[in-house]
Amino acid sequence: MKVNVKEVKGTKTRPVVSLATTRTPSNVSRRKRRSSSSSSLGSGGWWTTRMPSPVRPVRAVVSGEDTSAIIGGDEGVILERDPNKAGGEGKRGKYHIHTFGCQMNMADSERMAGILEGMGYTNSTDPKDANVLVYNTCSIREKAEVKVYSALGEQAKRKQEQGVDLKVVVAGCVASQEGETLLRRVPEVDLVMGPHHVNRLDQLLDQVDQGSQVCAIEPIHITEDVATPRRDSDISAWVNIIYGCNECCTYCVVPGVRGKEQSRDPDAIKREILSLGEAGYKEVTLLGQNIDAYGRDLPGFAPDNSGRRMWTFSDLLRHVHGAPGIERIRFATSHPRYFTKRLIQTCHELPQVCEYFHIPFQSGNDEILKQMKRGYNMRRYTGIIDYIRELMPQASVSADVIVGFPGETEDQFQDTMRIVKDYGFDRMFTAAYSPRPNTEAALWDNQVADLIKADRLNRLNRLCLEVAGERSQRFVGTTQEVLVDGVNPKDSNQVMGRTEHNKIAFFDGSIEEMKGQLVKVKVNAAT
Repeated sequence: MKVNVKEVKGTKTRPVVSLATTRTPSNVSRRKRRSSSSSSLGSGGWWTTRMPSPVRPVRAVVSGEDTSAIIGGDEGVILERDPNKAGGEGKRGKYHIHTFGCQMNMADSERMAGILEGMGYTNSTDPKDANVLVYNTCSIREKAEVKVYSALGEQAKRKQEQGVDLKVVVAGCVASQEGETLLRRVPEVDLVMGPHHVNRLDQLLDQVDQGSQVCAIEPIHITEDVATPRRDSDISAWVNIIYGCNECCTYCVVPGVRGKEQSRDPDAIKREILSLGEAGYKEVTLLGQNIDAYGRDLPGFAPDNSGRRMWTFSDLLRHVHGAPGIERIRFATSHPRYFTKRLIQTCHELPQVCEYFHIPFQSGNDEILKQMKRGYNMRRYTGIIDYIRELMPQASVSADVIVGFPGETEDQFQDTMRIVKDYGFDRMFTAAYSPRPNTEAALWDNQVADLIKADRLNRLNRLCLEVAGERSQRFVGTTQEVLVDGVNPKDSNQVMGRTEHNKIAFFDGSIEEMKGQLVKVKVNAAT
């Protein structure tokens, strides 16, 4: 391991260790079930009746999900472990993890929790009790970034005034973006760590214990994911299949903070999914910043002389499909440039793969897409949606949209509105353009005024809610399967779960009897 030690002006007297390292860490087939029938950009719900299976019929409601593409919104999510399942004996104290951002960050937080519990720490939901405090950050939106700095200010004051035994760790995309600048701004931070270094958390904390501030943000080759996550659910699990992104979208910080694409070995992914099935998990979500680009960096070409790479995302789905115990496979996030007919056909043919597709289009105007450097036009995008609905008429489709991109005119914004009206998305993740550091579009002089962006976002959100409500009506009178995973937090007499189309269902029942079970419900009404 190569270690460069240097002082950073403005920090404490501890040396700052900047790490630039590499390391070498140590089927069931059935016919595709297709129910005759999705939901929304906001709330809304379905009234349903459980089908007379082994238990008597009951009434239920199926609801839409949070509209935010950022998990937990700008406030983030605090990792909370079930005391009956939490690891770590607490010999070294307690840890607290506060996560901002996407599913990739949530998966990273679970891996860090596993490492910390292996080190002898136990989970705490109160940052004031923690000996290791981790902020796993997101730089997609400025508000989430501001929240992190606010929280860091509180902890810095606590360390200064109380002299507590506390290691402060900033992980994730803000860490990669800011690097040593963050240490200068908040010298009480002990470790700044980019996403590539999550599996090395224990080693990096050992460096901190030796008296150094550590900055580990350099890209490294991830040979394999060896950390054992402490998963938030014992029914559904996230599985990383590809890290990083090779795209050059002019608004996006991801390539700069998460590095180049690195596909995991397909057999390693399959082993992880097989182990999850053996452990009782029922559902896996395959994760990647650009998931359908999987395999572009792996060696070899397909033996059929098609010129296709040896491994594509379609090939991986077929490779992992059929794992005993796994009932459902989901994936996110897709890029229209790489979403092929072959992938759509694969999803249609494999019974475990859910009929839910998250495919961002970002703008309905071709000129704006060109300025964004997205690499496709709306004719290609709508062709993808048309083919999905040709093979899977009831499939749910969600998307991401940005309004107020630099130079966007009212007419160009109306192109986005028309796409939403014409294609009827089940859910939309919407945002006003926010200039981000180290992105090309942030430097342009044709920025759209904040008031105009806010107005367009409000109009788009109203339309999305209307369209999503209309889309939900297609499920009325149909039968849907719900994977039960918990208790309705508003009614302890009800259980909750998710449909194949990514709707949350609530209905009367006992969690002790139904947890982890696929239960059929009939939709009586939709809102």
